[in-house]
Amino acid sequence: MGNLAGNDGENTGLIILISLVATIGGFLFGFDSGVINGTVDGLEQAFHSNSIGTGFNVASMLLGCAAGAFFAGRLADLYGRRAVLIVAAVCFIVSGWGSGIAASSIEFVIYRLIGGLAVGAASVMSPAYISEVSSARYRGRLATLQQIAIICGLFAAFLSNYLLARFAGASTLVLWWGYEAWRWMFWIELAPAALFLAALLLIPESPRYLAVKGRVEHAVAVLTRLYGASAAQAKQAEIEASLALDHHRPRLSDLVDRTRRRVRPIVWVGIGLATFQQLVGINVVFYYGAVLWQAVGFSESDALLINVLSGALSIGACLVTIALIDRIGRKPLLWAGSVAMTVALALVTWAFASAGVDAEGKLQLGGSMGMLALVAANAYVVFFNMSWGPVMWVMLGEMFPNQIRGSALAVAGAAQWLSNFAITMTFPVLLAGLGLASAYGLYTLAALLSVPFVLLWVRETKGRELEQMEG
Repeated sequence: MGNLAGNDGENTGLIILISLVATIGGFLFGFDSGVINGTVDGLEQAFHSNSIGTGFNVASMLLGCAAGAFFAGRLADLYGRRAVLIVAAVCFIVSGWGSGIAASSIEFVIYRLIGGLAVGAASVMSPAYISEVSSARYRGRLATLQQIAIICGLFAAFLSNYLLARFAGASTLVLWWGYEAWRWMFWIELAPAALFLAALLLIPESPRYLAVKGRVEHAVAVLTRLYGASAAQAKQAEIEASLALDHHRPRLSDLVDRTRRRVRPIVWVGIGLATFQQLVGINVVFYYGAVLWQAVGFSESDALLINVLSGALSIGACLVTIALIDRIGRKPLLWAGSVAMTVALALVTWAFASAGVDAEGKLQLGGSMGMLALVAANAYVVFFNMSWGPVMWVMLGEMFPNQIRGSALAVAGAAQWLSNFAITMTFPVLLAGLGLASAYGLYTLAALLSVPFVLLWVRETKGRELEQMEG
C-alpha cells in the first residue's frame, strides 16, 4: 500500500479493515455480475429462450442495478451508508438462492432483479463509504480496492463456473443432488454474501453521514476511533464548515444550481464518467466472454478458461493502479487508459472483421488473427482495469461536495447501470445482425470519444479532502 503511516493517533489499521469490509460488497458486485457468464447455455436450455430472451435474462439484473444505485444514494442520505449496505447483503443472499432454484424465466428475472438492487447499492455505497472514512493522502488507493474486489469477484465467478462445468461435464448437465451445474454456479455466492452481512454489523457508520444528520457526538466518537482525539475535533470542524453554507437535509433538487437554473456541471461530469465506462463495451467481455470465444472457435471449456485468464490479468492491472493513483492522479490514468483502449479495441475489430463463417453459421477465426483477437482483447481488459475500471468509481465516491454526494451518486450510478443494460441487451442482437466487428467498432468509437471528454471536463481530485470538493 506504500506509505500509509498515520498521523499521531490515526488508526490506519482500523481504516483499512473497515474499508476491506466495505469492499466485500464490491466482491459480490463482481461475482453476481460475472456468474451469469457461464450460465447462458443453461438458461437457454432450461427456459427455451431465443437470443433476445437470453439477452434479457442476462441483462435483467442491470435494471435492478440502476434502481439500486439510484435509491441507495437517496436512502443512504436518510438512513446511513452502513444501513444500505446491510440491506444489500440480505438481497445478495435472496438473489443467489433464488436464481439457482428458479423454475421459469419470469421467476429467474425476479431474483436477478433483487440481485441487481444489491449490486447497484453496493456499487455506489462501498466506494462512497470508503472515501468518507479515509484520509485524502491514501483515499485513492483504498477506494481502488473496490475495483480489485470487483475483479476478484468476477475471477471467483469465472473460476467456479469453469470448475463446476468441468466436474459436471457441461454447465447444462446435473452436478449434485439432481441440480444442473449452472444452478450451483449461483449458489456459490451464498458464502461471501453471508460473510458480508456478518462483517457489516461490526463496522461504524460514516462520520460524514452522522455529521450531516446532526449526530455530532456520534460523529466525533467515530472520528476519534479513526484519527485520534485531536484530529477528530479538527476534522469535525471541517465537516461542519463545509455544511454551514447550505445546511439542510440533502435532497435531489440540490443537484440543480438555483441561481442559474440548470443541473450543476459536476453532475454532468459524473454522468459522463459513469456512461463512458460502459460504452466502451467492457461488460460484453465480462457477461458474454464464454459466448464470445466460442463464437470464434474455442470450446466451452477453453472459453471459460480464457475468462479465468482475463480475471487474473485484471487483478494485476488494478495493483498497478493502486501504486499510481495517489502519485500521478486520477485524470492521467483516465486519458491514458482511453487512448490504450481505443488502440486495443481497433485491433480486436480488425481481427473480427476477417472472421469466416462455417457451415452452421458460426464464426471461425483461426491462425494469426485468432491470436491477435485473444491478445488484443485481454490487453483491452488490462488497460480498462488500469484506468476507467477503478478510477471512475474512485472519482464518483469523492468528487462531489458533501451536501450533494448521496444525490449525485444516485443519478450517476443509475446512469452507469442503464448504460450497462443498453450495452448488454444490444450485444446479442448486434452479434446476430451486424456481427462482432461492427459491435466492437462502436465500442472503439466510444473509447476514442472519451479522450477529449477527460481532457476537457474532468477535474483532478488527488490529495484534496472531501470538504474541499466544489460543484
